[in-house]
Amino acid sequence: MATEKTCFKSFLMAAVLALPLLVGCPPPPPYGAEYASFAPPAAEVEVVGVAPGPDHVWISGHHVWQGGRYVWVGGRWAARPRHGARWVPGHWRHNRRGWFWIEGRWR
Repeated sequence: MATEKTCFKSFLMAAVLALPLLVGCPPPPPYGAEYASFAPPAAEVEVVGVAPGPDHVWISGHHVWQGGRYVWVGGRWAARPRHGARWVPGHWRHNRRGWFWIEGRWR
């Protein structure tokens, strides 16, 4: 009975330690990323007008880290680079060095 308990505890410990390897690690920050020392503020409210054409997608504005502070960059309309392309928005990510921006991209 004690052997089964010890075996189960060992198995459980190994599973817990292996979990990060199974789940995977987030990708590293982009080369040359600038780090902000604190989280970005909430996104500003933008007025989205009418699309200039049927193949245009609204790309929301976002904060950038510039000169030791966050600066807002307004959103814009962009034409799809190819039929069926969709925009994956950029986002802020945090690691032990601070906050860094991951650029949006077309898929």
